[in-house]
Amino acid sequence: MTIQDFRDTFVSTLSGTYSSEEVHAMLYRALEHYLGLSRMEVALSRKQNLRDSQRLLLEETLERLQRQEPIQYILGKTEFYELEFHLNSATLIPRPETEELVRWIVEEGKNLPSPKVLDIGTGSGCIAIATAKNLSAAKVQALDFSIQALEMATSNAKRNQVEVDFYHQDILGPQGLREKYDIIVSNPPYVRELEKAEIETNVLGYEPHAALFVSDQDPLIFYRKIAALAIVNLHPKGLLFLEINQYLGKETVALLKDAGFKSVELRQDMFGKDRMIKAQKD
Repeated sequence: MTIQDFRDTFVSTLSGTYSSEEVHAMLYRALEHYLGLSRMEVALSRKQNLRDSQRLLLEETLERLQRQEPIQYILGKTEFYELEFHLNSATLIPRPETEELVRWIVEEGKNLPSPKVLDIGTGSGCIAIATAKNLSAAKVQALDFSIQALEMATSNAKRNQVEVDFYHQDILGPQGLREKYDIIVSNPPYVRELEKAEIETNVLGYEPHAALFVSDQDPLIFYRKIAALAIVNLHPKGLLFLEINQYLGKETVALLKDAGFKSVELRQDMFGKDRMIKAQKD
């Protein structure tokens, strides 16, 4: 089988499941991963025969994509904020919207001499690591309730050559935070059960539900606890950054004001959806 043969099979097999843009993006990611070829090199090597080992890996990838398993889990890695992150079943796939949140943190953090930062619910470590990479003076800590996630985050920090102090904690438990911070950030679970119908199959079937979903009865449970901890553990003028449910922007702003934050700013993401908040402690 040549590269062109596999390309044709890949496109025809997945064309009914994914958009043309998605199919081609996944094709070139798979070819780069398994063959070490850039998009240009693929175009120049279409008649090249695949080795049996390469063909088997590519065919397995195609089968898994047919089942709508995310390409990031199949390859075991993704890019976020121009950095490479490895993933496992306990970690969410980082989203472009979260990159916008990190950009906001970095912009504000540059105004602080040596900010102490805490990332609550770090998952793959993408927020903490990207922040540490782009705020060289920052001292960054991160916590998660999942040991598997913390192991992956620790590995990702080493991979990206940054120092982040990771520790295990269930944020809904009775413990308080370890220290005082200049910046606290969190992208906690916020998708309500009633919104499952809007979620794509590849997310529902493969991403960790504990990192995604909250009950319809108390969808802001994590935000309430984080706000209560942050108002105590932020230094004066300290900043709290949150990624939020697009449908609960006003409610989350009200919750933060009730918790004691006076300056609360709600921002939309690149898709025009209420997605992130900055709140400042007086």
